[in-house]
Amino acid sequence: MRRREFVAGLAGAAVWPLVARAQSASKRWTIGLLASSPLPPIERLKRKLHELGYIEGENVHLDARFAEGRDDLYPELAAELVGKNADVLIAWGTPAALAAKHATTRIPIVLVAGDVLNTGLVANLARPEGNITGFIAANADLEEKRLDTLRELVPNLKRIGILANARNPLNLVNLQTVRRAAELWNLSIDTAEINDHRDIGHALENLAAGKPDAAILGSDIGLLFERKRIIDSMNSHRIPAIYPFREYAADGGLIVQGANISTLFELAAGYVDRIVRGSTPASLPIQQATSFELTINSKAAKALGLTIPPSLLARADEVIE
Repeated sequence: MRRREFVAGLAGAAVWPLVARAQSASKRWTIGLLASSPLPPIERLKRKLHELGYIEGENVHLDARFAEGRDDLYPELAAELVGKNADVLIAWGTPAALAAKHATTRIPIVLVAGDVLNTGLVANLARPEGNITGFIAANADLEEKRLDTLRELVPNLKRIGILANARNPLNLVNLQTVRRAAELWNLSIDTAEINDHRDIGHALENLAAGKPDAAILGSDIGLLFERKRIIDSMNSHRIPAIYPFREYAADGGLIVQGANISTLFELAAGYVDRIVRGSTPASLPIQQATSFELTINSKAAKALGLTIPPSLLARADEVIE
């Protein structure tokens, strides 16, 4: 299926600025959502908005578009939501956020993304210009920590494979961080990149052919859509891999280190509420994640023949048996 629409229990927002339109108490707001797939953080968004008083069918409609791993679809999907007069757009991931930015300068955009300064989304976090605000996972700062975690986890680590999405500008930012850290620790880096969703199989084969001691998965929502295929490849080739989103560990991935995306979506619900009540996006600073998770799948570790160091177990927020 090329795209899907669904209705979910949310509430509204309005075209920026919203002060005049906030007078209409009977209005049913329309929230446009751009994402790769309907993952659990979106459910957290819906629940939080419900808690704030937004009820589907009464005062809100969530109009969602899922690219299903295809970043090339985001511009068209964003244009559709703008054409349907969405009152506010929520964009998950850098490619979705860039598509929303290019589609409208009028409708408020609340993003949840990895990096907004180095990818050109905004120029100032404290006072974001125009119609964009939101929350960032600061993934670039996490890449060195992920690499250090692999050093702790994998004895005699020398060679790292990286799977990344070349279409995502965040990819370049994160790779630069990893390469700087790898040089300090005398580690070699091999990168397998995809330029199209159809490249995933070939990229996984290339990564495995390099026989890395461990692998890092890029912080990319399109790759997350392919997580089961990625996890199966890593595990079948016995490559210890560290992933950026909890869904990887839940589906059999070894270890996850990253921002709590569900928390960011709850915060995004609060920004939607404030925009509906009259705040402009420029008055809402873009906030960086403060909640991070380390999740370890002990079953995956046993299958890979790894013993999780006690130091890592002690720091883990969750251990999946």
